[in-house]
Amino acid sequence: MRVHVVSDVHGRADALAKAGDGADVLICLGDLLLFIDYEDHSQGIFPQLFGAENATRYIGLRTAGRFDEARALSAELWAGLGGDPREHLERAVRAQYAELFAALPTPAYLTYGNVDVPRLWADYVRDGHHVLDGRTAEIGGLVFGFVGGGLPTRYRTPNEVDEEEYAAKVAALGRVDVLCSHIPPAVPELLYDVVARRYERGSEALLEAIRETQPRYALFGHVHQPLKPRTRIGRTECLNVGHFRARRTPYVIEI
Repeated sequence: MRVHVVSDVHGRADALAKAGDGADVLICLGDLLLFIDYEDHSQGIFPQLFGAENATRYIGLRTAGRFDEARALSAELWAGLGGDPREHLERAVRAQYAELFAALPTPAYLTYGNVDVPRLWADYVRDGHHVLDGRTAEIGGLVFGFVGGGLPTRYRTPNEVDEEEYAAKVAALGRVDVLCSHIPPAVPELLYDVVARRYERGSEALLEAIRETQPRYALFGHVHQPLKPRTRIGRTECLNVGHFRARRTPYVIEI
């Protein structure tokens, strides 16, 4: 069986539509939405609402670590829109999800990323889309376990859960052959982004589960330009399946 795996789609509906070509099944490890593109400041929900110039200002503040100023700028821009900011944001999110889920091939197994909005997914999934979080599925005779979302960070992304809740989802899987998550296990070289020059947040619970249960693979995304895209923990091959928005091609696994 040929399995294609993607993560960090970030609005790339055109490439997503082709991601299942030649595969028996597609796995998507989250971050479908594009809120802001650090490479092209004209792309994403933020510049759609506030313009590319304001996106450049916002990115500059965040890149410099001036998060309070970035939040103040964001609050000022939202206030200037008029009406309820949540309504503006939800309309933009729904527009992206409508396009992305229409493009998503079937069959597909999905879990959430840290920038996703899980409560909206049910409005867009189609027959053949299987959304799993803290649950397992048998694919090609192997048991795949899925854990969605991220852990709390200073970036305050939409789908961050506390460590206890995240660990409970990992524990609920039990022993699996393939462990699928959006964020990596807490291994420093898997967490460091060499372009952003910072460590992203990884999960100690995932790392403990890998050490104890030794799945065949641990698959994840989240870190767009990792110092190391893969490592081995015992018999487990830990693989960053790549920043799909940039790569536009899926990671391929034959099982």
